[in-house]
Amino acid sequence: MDIAVALPSSVPGSTAQDLMDWSVEGERAGFSSLAVLDRLVYDNYDCLTTLAAAAALTSRVRLMTAILIGPLHRNAALLAKQAATVDRISGGRLTLGMAVGARPDDFNASGADHAHRGRDFTAQLEELRKVWAGERRGFAGAIGPAPTRPQGPELILGGHAPGAIARAVRFGDGWISGGGGLGMFRGGAGAFRAAWAKAGRTGKPRLLALAYFSLGDQAEENAKAYINDYYGFAPPYAQAVLANTSIGDDALAQNLRAYEEAGCDELVLVPCSADLDQIKRLGDVCV
Repeated sequence: MDIAVALPSSVPGSTAQDLMDWSVEGERAGFSSLAVLDRLVYDNYDCLTTLAAAAALTSRVRLMTAILIGPLHRNAALLAKQAATVDRISGGRLTLGMAVGARPDDFNASGADHAHRGRDFTAQLEELRKVWAGERRGFAGAIGPAPTRPQGPELILGGHAPGAIARAVRFGDGWISGGGGLGMFRGGAGAFRAAWAKAGRTGKPRLLALAYFSLGDQAEENAKAYINDYYGFAPPYAQAVLANTSIGDDALAQNLRAYEEAGCDELVLVPCSADLDQIKRLGDVCV
């Protein structure tokens, strides 16, 4: 199982220097990917802009949105161009993880339609494919730059509802589970594998999961403060995420083994603090 680490781009108060230091340390330590989370109404950094900066500081590690909330990016053609730009700048290292999102405040702020976000997301994915395939859009031709792969960056889609699973099978190279724990991953991965086979898709799809971690002397304090703030819009889910957060080295090592045994191909570990010591401690445990 590959181990990815998320940059602290969604930890309130994280600085540009924090993001740069984590990017350099993440590649040096040998993590498979540097990931970012997405949200609009929060003290966090924009996904693709952050990854463009990380691309300039690194040369080998993959870059991943885990996940980018597709419907908030209402101009699909512009999103296709932005993603292809990061993909080209990074030398083809971008994995574009996407899902529909859930927070009403994000949708209200963006002007996106929360009630029809699934429908809009499907239309967006169709548009991304067309742009990346080089479809002519005007006198000057196609929307560039062309991505490094003709079909576009690797696309990993999230969601557990039947419609989300079907959409991931139709458009994605794989599927990603959220931070709700091992049981959530197992259930979704089983449904995705079955739908993949039923659709007649060949090859083995990639299965990913997201899990939070907090290490060191203030591990429990940092985890509670961050998780309850980030998921404060849905307190029951916040408690579920917190219950499945790896607090301390032993819990982290146990979760790593459990996800690997469950068939996870790449686990994205998300910090609850921007302290650089967190990624250094993480590397000692799992890289």
